[in-house]
Amino acid sequence: MTGGKRRRPSMVDVARLAGVSHQTVSRVLNSPEGVRPATREKVLKAIEELGYRRNMAARALVTASSRLIGVVTASSEFFGPASTASAIEAAARAEGYGTLVTSLRTSDEGEIAEAFTFLVNRGVDGIISVAPRTGIAASVTRAAQSVPMVVVADGFEPQGRIHVVSVDQELGARMVVRHLIGAGRRRIAYVAGPDDWFDAQARERGWRSALDDSGLCPAGRLSGDWTAESGYEAGRALCLQIAAAGPDEAPDAVFCSNDLMALGLLAAARDQGVRVPQDLAVVGYDDTAGSEFFAPALTTVTQPFEELGRLCMEVLLSALAGEPGTRHSVSPTLRVRRSSV
Repeated sequence: MTGGKRRRPSMVDVARLAGVSHQTVSRVLNSPEGVRPATREKVLKAIEELGYRRNMAARALVTASSRLIGVVTASSEFFGPASTASAIEAAARAEGYGTLVTSLRTSDEGEIAEAFTFLVNRGVDGIISVAPRTGIAASVTRAAQSVPMVVVADGFEPQGRIHVVSVDQELGARMVVRHLIGAGRRRIAYVAGPDDWFDAQARERGWRSALDDSGLCPAGRLSGDWTAESGYEAGRALCLQIAAAGPDEAPDAVFCSNDLMALGLLAAARDQGVRVPQDLAVVGYDDTAGSEFFAPALTTVTQPFEELGRLCMEVLLSALAGEPGTRHSVSPTLRVRRSSV
């Protein structure tokens, strides 16, 4: 018969071509380490020759696993959550999982709860939350009653089926302060991120504790909202403070809790005639694309997003196996450039 739809090759077809049982084919696909190398090679060659593709929907019916991971993330305009979500998607694919991603437009508790309910109702095996606002706590706890949960936030507490993975934000901030002190700076100000973000809180803790350990006092805290515009406004206020206090008492360095605010602050310093780094050393956080081309090139903190994504999947797979809530973290790296030396 010609002109008909070509039948999709099955596991039985693969087994027949390879000269093995269909159970052996299944073991090659699911537990290849338990199959002799020569047999495994025959099966893989047959799979390639036939163009066999696994029927994940049928597999889900047998295993009661959807092979889907839910990812809840803050708005994609924010560098950290967007980069983390992208890394998680890549890590999930490497483990044979698909992802359903839902982005939050606000920090409203109702929207957060709706996002988790949406994913649970779609039958995901587990959820990774990259929504680092403090308002997620109640919704995470409720959702974890249905599926295992990994929360990506420095400062969230693990419990029950809730695991916590993070970049050590406090360590990154301490690295910044130690670098500035080593460069001879003693009056270090800070531009904070939003108060309801776990990561912003952790970076501020690191700034304060590193100053305290060195016997130095904070040289001022200015508020921001992650945007370059808020960094510019903080920079204007800081420049006025420098002009009023004089070079011996004004801040001689500022740590901005993300790179976009540092970009705005650099623009304000330029407009107000404050030289960077001569009059004011500036450090950011995130190592966003292009930060080495700021004027001057920005000293900043790199977050290992690929490693973070892989760790999230490793921890979630452990959670799916029944491991109770634990805490895991990865370390950031300081990138020293012209804005602080």
